[in-house]
Amino acid sequence: MAEQRLLPGDLHWYDLPDDEAEQDVPQERPRRRIFGARIQPGRRILGARIQPSRRSLGRRVRRAATNSTAILLLLAAWEALPRLGVVDPVFVPPLSENLAAWYDLLAGGRLSEHLGASLARSLAGFGLAIVLAIPLGLLIGWYKPVADFLTPLLELFRNTSAVALLPVFTLILGIGETTKVAFVLYACSWPILLNTVSGVKTVEPLLIKSARSMGLGPVRLFQKVILPAAVPAIFTGVRLAGAYSILVLLFAEMVGAKAGLGYLILDTQSSFRIPDMYAGIITISALGVLFNLLLVGVERRFSTWRTT
Repeated sequence: MAEQRLLPGDLHWYDLPDDEAEQDVPQERPRRRIFGARIQPGRRILGARIQPSRRSLGRRVRRAATNSTAILLLLAAWEALPRLGVVDPVFVPPLSENLAAWYDLLAGGRLSEHLGASLARSLAGFGLAIVLAIPLGLLIGWYKPVADFLTPLLELFRNTSAVALLPVFTLILGIGETTKVAFVLYACSWPILLNTVSGVKTVEPLLIKSARSMGLGPVRLFQKVILPAAVPAIFTGVRLAGAYSILVLLFAEMVGAKAGLGYLILDTQSSFRIPDMYAGIITISALGVLFNLLLVGVERRFSTWRTT
């Protein structure tokens, strides 16, 4: 039987509409109200997306303004009090004069030379302290025989000021670079060592018991429980040591040094170049703040597992 050809306009029986069939009518999706406006689900309102970010930005701005208020007041007082005659401008020049002296030292290259020398000594002693003090602190905190053997010696030296031992370092090691690095190393080791020991000894005993009940051996227990729990205390010691590495270096650079921020401050004070002296002090303060912020960022990077 030959196939019947359809002409335009012809219909088959299956093309006719079914009266009893239900036609598919698209259901209206439920609407929601956001900030008084009716929207379809899945659609975004510009105000609804931007509003939370604006609030968080406002909170950050207010927090930054609150945290910097005291510093701004100090800087304003430093500028105003010498100009008003409340303090002698010869010994405490206005802040603007000190900043001008700081810029002259920077433009002349002297500040970069002194800053580079101080940073090299500080970072060398600080890095050696981290490498030596953290493993020793973990060993003392984890193994009781080692702690019993070294604790009396630690108690003896921890109560001896590092500045008081500077003449001893100078007599034994001379006045070269080795003395300055060793002095920074000694001063930075104590906060790292003591905080590491404290961090290991103050681990929650329940965590240790739970780990042992799960079959963890001493090595895995130390790796998975003790060390992560001690990380906050270790970084507290590292941050303290970072501040010490700059502070004690100033004393070391005042003895037999020809470059460094400590030498700059002592030299400008003895030659009565007071604005240059304050420029060195401002540089040290800014360096300490930046160093602390860097260590805080590193601490957050290695402590992301902690809950806030």
